[in-house]
Amino acid sequence: MSEPFIAEIRIFAGNFAPRSWAFCDGQLLPIAQNTALFSLIGTTYGGDGRTTTALPNLEGRAPMHPGRGPGLTARRLGERTGSETATLSEAQIPSHSHTARGTTSAGTLGLVPNTNASLSAQGFGDKLYQSGTTSNLVDMASETLSTTGGGQSHTNVQPFLTLNFIIALQGLYPSRS
Repeated sequence: MSEPFIAEIRIFAGNFAPRSWAFCDGQLLPIAQNTALFSLIGTTYGGDGRTTTALPNLEGRAPMHPGRGPGLTARRLGERTGSETATLSEAQIPSHSHTARGTTSAGTLGLVPNTNASLSAQGFGDKLYQSGTTSNLVDMASETLSTTGGGQSHTNVQPFLTLNFIIALQGLYPSRS
């Protein structure tokens, strides 16, 4: 592996930070022992700028490039944004209901064919749905489908794979071009 640049950030699948690297977990570091690093990142990620500087905190976050693209909001280096939960207003998701229906007939289909299909009480392997929607149908208990909304927030996270981000504390000092 080549010598890293100081302040270079990499994804690392280990459960420890290698020598001369630190986790990007927002920790405060003393400037006196990390002068080269401080000269590059300053207080972009925190710290008081007199005795401490902070490493970026990428725990539970997705990194993105600073700047602005066509039709996108401008982002500054080190800016924290986003939310793990969101609350929708009634204008965004109008009040409505769904009814879950079931049948005692054996399932004949593996995938839901349409909105009139019902959940079968007896499946054959992966055949969980019944398309014969005119016989033996009963509305399932209202508790079957939970109520959502009502000013409550919902989870708003993209699919993820957990990895560590590490930052080089020592290495080559990058030259400006």
